[in-house]
Amino acid sequence: MPTAPRLLALAGPTASGKTGAALALAARIPCEIVSVDSALVYRGMDIGTAKPTAAERAAVAHHLIDIRDPTQAYSAAEFAADAQRLVGEINARGRVALLVGGTMLYFKALFEGLDAMPPADPDLRRQIEAEAQQRGWPALHADLAQADSATAARLSPNDSQRIQRALEVWRGTGRPLSEFQRGASAGGLRPAALLSLEPTDRAWLHQRVADRFDAMLAAGFLDEVRRLRARGDLHPGLPSMRAVGYRQAWQALDEGWPPAELRDRGIFATRQLAKRQLTWLRGMERRVIACDAPDAREQVVALALEVLR
Repeated sequence: MPTAPRLLALAGPTASGKTGAALALAARIPCEIVSVDSALVYRGMDIGTAKPTAAERAAVAHHLIDIRDPTQAYSAAEFAADAQRLVGEINARGRVALLVGGTMLYFKALFEGLDAMPPADPDLRRQIEAEAQQRGWPALHADLAQADSATAARLSPNDSQRIQRALEVWRGTGRPLSEFQRGASAGGLRPAALLSLEPTDRAWLHQRVADRFDAMLAAGFLDEVRRLRARGDLHPGLPSMRAVGYRQAWQALDEGWPPAELRDRGIFATRQLAKRQLTWLRGMERRVIACDAPDAREQVVALALEVLR
């Protein structure tokens, strides 16, 4: 029989302390980190993604960071294929593969597999865009809730990219996106455990989100977005530029928002992202650690060592 992969997963909402906990664990076991984050794949998007620092990446090997230009797409299926390959390579080096991140669809794709999604339909996509111009994305979100309540429940009413894709799949195939995601293909990788950092007090996470967004602004986040805009080949419709924070910063520069408005809207959007991540996690088999506990990192390390033992 083949040896089971040495694989551990650490998830949680944004700003829950995943990076710090992962580095604390990496100091105790021979491992390599596989990023499970749809924004960290993009080069040049460092501040607004809270990308691990050069020192952190030097301390332990990280994978699936800076592997795409912001003009390029990167799908859950591509992630699953890349991660499966990397887990094998990391295990062959005698190390544990540690999956760390908050893009829950990526975890699902790797653990359970995904049905082959229908290809994009440019004509249908343009129809949906035109409809959104007339009625607004919240109205289309309401339409989606009638057709695919499971997907709509996970999406913000203003998450144009994902609402558009879900409606495109529904209108083009007559099947909801959630059905494709439930109809998982065989052969997914299963971790020894999925450890999840979740707050017992939501206000604690809200403050962490605000503090981190303030730190990003102070570190030059808006200048980073200005540099990306100055390339001339990026636009707000790209998946990279629709990432939380980047979408608000781009709009702020377009519309001349005052700094306080960018801060408020960026923090609100990030909190909404955290809420959606927690909704995903509630549907996953996991072992929960309170991220607002003073010894959260120590608990992660202790539980990981117990599981791997």
